[in-house]
Order: sequence, then structure tokens, then C-alpha cells
Amino acid sequence: MNPDDRKYTSEHEWIKVEDGDTERALAGITVYAQDQLGDIVYFELPQVGDSLKQLEKMGEVESVKAVSDLFAPASGSVVEVNERLANEPELANEDPFGEGWLLRVSLSDPAELDKLMSAEEYETYTAGLH
Repeated sequence: MNPDDRKYTSEHEWIKVEDGDTERALAGITVYAQDQLGDIVYFELPQVGDSLKQLEKMGEVESVKAVSDLFAPASGSVVEVNERLANEPELANEDPFGEGWLLRVSLSDPAELDKLMSAEEYETYTAGLH
């Protein structure tokens, strides 16, 4: 269910290194997160150029059920934000690992990713939450 090519946080965000040379990574929310949230209606995301610190708040997601904080899966600088989410927040429900990505980050410390869970570890973790 969760792709093996990325790492996962206990707060249900994922991060995927796209290019090891430039240390750019794509980040988003997991299927588990969007299942728990229900229909997503709005994202408040950081701006291009903003600095993120691993596991600190980076924005909010609003659904028909609740408003939840989003946490940075890694430290770095925001280089791109998925502009489509402004008008199509439901993309995060429909395709959280693809078209519904949140932002692209230039990693300041790629070694931080070693602190996150693999897909298998994350699935074990979420199985224990039910």
C-alpha cells in the first residue's frame, strides 16, 4: 500500500528523494492520513524559500472533519509547492503519493531521513493505531 521508495513520519507524511545529486525530495501525506481526514478542502502550505525543520509544523490541512497540522518530514528549503492543491485539494485524497504531493524540498541534512520509517515499518505502525 505504501510505496517502498520513500520514508514515513509518525505524523503520516512521506518524503521521496528524487535526485540524490541535488538532494531534492518530494513530500506529501499518506493514504492513512487522507483516510483519517476524509474529504480535504484546503491546504495551508509553506512558501517557496521557507526553511523547514524536521518534524516541526510546516502547515495545515483542513478537511470536512477537522483541521490538522502538517509536519516537515525533513529539514530543508522549500523549492516548489504544488499549486494545483489551491484549487484541487481533493488531489491529496485521490492520489496522495502522486498528483496530490504537497511540496518539493532541497534537503539540508539528508541523513535525517534515516530517522524515519520504511514503508514496512510505517504499515506496522499504522496497523497498531486501529
